[in-house]
Amino acid sequence: MTTDDIPDQPRYAPPVMRDHEPAFEDRARQLAERGVRYVLVAYTDVHGVGKAKCVPIDHFSDAMRGSELFTGAALDGLGQTPADDELSVRPELDAIVQLPHRPDFAWAPGYLYLGGDPYAMCSRTVLRRALDRAATLGFGFNLGIEIEFYLVRRRPDGSIEPANPIDVMEKAAYDIVDLLGASPVLDEIVTAMNQLGWDVHSFDHEDSNSQFELDFSYANAMASADRQVLWRMMMKEIARKHGCDVTVMPKPYSDRTGTGGHFNMSLADLQTGANLFADAADRRSCGLSEIAYHFIGGVLAHAPALTALACPTVNSYKRLVKTGSMTGFTWAPVFISYGRNNRTHMIRVPSKEPRVESRAVDGCCNPYLTAAAYLHAGLDGIEQRLDPGDPIAEDMYMLSDAELRARGVPELPRTLQEAVAAFERDGEFMDRVLGRELRGSFAELKSSEWWSYHGEVSPWELHRYLTFF
Repeated sequence: MTTDDIPDQPRYAPPVMRDHEPAFEDRARQLAERGVRYVLVAYTDVHGVGKAKCVPIDHFSDAMRGSELFTGAALDGLGQTPADDELSVRPELDAIVQLPHRPDFAWAPGYLYLGGDPYAMCSRTVLRRALDRAATLGFGFNLGIEIEFYLVRRRPDGSIEPANPIDVMEKAAYDIVDLLGASPVLDEIVTAMNQLGWDVHSFDHEDSNSQFELDFSYANAMASADRQVLWRMMMKEIARKHGCDVTVMPKPYSDRTGTGGHFNMSLADLQTGANLFADAADRRSCGLSEIAYHFIGGVLAHAPALTALACPTVNSYKRLVKTGSMTGFTWAPVFISYGRNNRTHMIRVPSKEPRVESRAVDGCCNPYLTAAAYLHAGLDGIEQRLDPGDPIAEDMYMLSDAELRARGVPELPRTLQEAVAAFERDGEFMDRVLGRELRGSFAELKSSEWWSYHGEVSPWELHRYLTFF
């Protein structure tokens, strides 16, 4: 999402976990009057995938009290065995929404509990802890997540092609004809997003064929993470109605531009709502405050470990390269650096509303865990008064290796294996972000994912080596 013209950040008020019966009965009645028959009592797993049980509206109050139990051993990243008690979900009352594309269903995201206690390995609980830490310092955390995606169709052999087979322009960015060609899908998703109050500002055709981006309003970090999970679920259903699929896979094509999910971040004063990243008198000419620079310093200090969460798949690192067989530069970050409105850095400071954009995030991330990690890193930078140095104005893609070494600019991890190694080296920090159990589980899952991929023999290897020697 490009949010160059957003106003001052609104005050962030942590949600209240209501557990009194009248509130539940009132909401059940409101939902029923609007045609809701079922409620999806939902949480998000370690991979960022939504999970739920479906509850008839007549049992809404029971569900709000945690009646629906989930076997944690059936899913990754919950640290349970078949001998453990089930987990329950307690939805957040103020986060429940009626689904625009399925108005007989409501989506009720919530927190995992074990017995009467919040469960530490719950994604939403991890972000709640980070937001609570920020609140003790007087900060609210606002987040805008860019939504970039491809529309694709599957061929009989399992490969994919652009959803619009005649969308073949070499430089497709901002193309009007192919944008209009996808309008049936885009119109339905934009209408649904606006019915949810997300305020879509614009949408456009991106750099590659049948690749698009949606620009909509930011929110507090918890609401934005909820929106990302709901959007991915909603978009899949809408695209399939139109005979295609949507993917946020960072690199679905080897010869086309990758897809990101950039995080646009700022801190707000909890009392006034003022943007604490803004300073018109900034001596470094980015329009940022010292708080913002310290936040950047913390993010850069923890950048290699953050990348394991923000770019969590094998495929993510096929996007994080300088150049390739595509329309020019990849537009993806490679270097742990920052600059003013400069898209060749991991961190970009846009030219209008003061905020910090991380370009080293993709749409496959768990947005709760990633937002929590970025916030903790930024708060570390503020508390330790870390200085990121002056912004770099040059095109980072054009600097030689010698020039980069002279500047002391390191690179982001180049593979998931490297990212997991960095994640484990920064273990004390990640223990504070995720908790020791979830940190260990995540590292184990991602290491296993890497070796599973690495053990597969690819068509490229057969083509290159089978009869070469």
